Amino acid sequence: MPQPTTTSPSAGSRTSDPDASTVERLLQAAAHAFADKGFHATTTRDIASGAGLSPAGVYVHFGSKEELLFALSRSGHESALRLMRSAIADGPTPAEQLVTVMSRFTEWHVEQYQVARVVQYEHHHLTPEHHAEVLGLRKEMDSLMRDVLDRGVADGTFSVDDSADTALALLSIVVDVARWYSPTIRRTPGEIGSTNAALALRLVGAGH
Repeated sequence: MPQPTTTSPSAGSRTSDPDASTVERLLQAAAHAFADKGFHATTTRDIASGAGLSPAGVYVHFGSKEELLFALSRSGHESALRLMRSAIADGPTPAEQLVTVMSRFTEWHVEQYQVARVVQYEHHHLTPEHHAEVLGLRKEMDSLMRDVLDRGVADGTFSVDDSADTALALLSIVVDVARWYSPTIRRTPGEIGSTNAALALRLVGAGH
């Protein structure tokens, strides 16, 4: 499956010759700190220390802690959106598309659990403008899931009364993985993905 990156395409655009490796270290350190402490409890010093920089070094690449959160949120959502589109393209039928989306999207939340935790649970700390951009990406993801469900209902594979509510429930199952997952859990990403895919089929009345 494609692996997401924590680097936003425009991250580091504040400098004329941005150091991509430094930006990546900052984003990784921010993801770790935000996932561990939450946005408000994380300080710029925490992020700088995690990246091996002085606090002043953060502002060479990002104007604020919120800009770091936005870079993570945007790139994480864009990566997840690409993954969903690829999963749907790989499935010839709605049932296979649903299984593939649920499996791969779950695996993403396991393998990238720190970034996913920030992406899914900290975006409400963004400025209104940044939050609106991220919400647009989230709506695209929701629309992709609804389209799969509607196609399954149309061909008689799924029994769904409300595709919008069901899409929300399915995505919530996946998103919640970022909240509870820990590397100490003795289940592989594939095993967790398979479990969620099976739950999804039951939820839409498609059996096994």
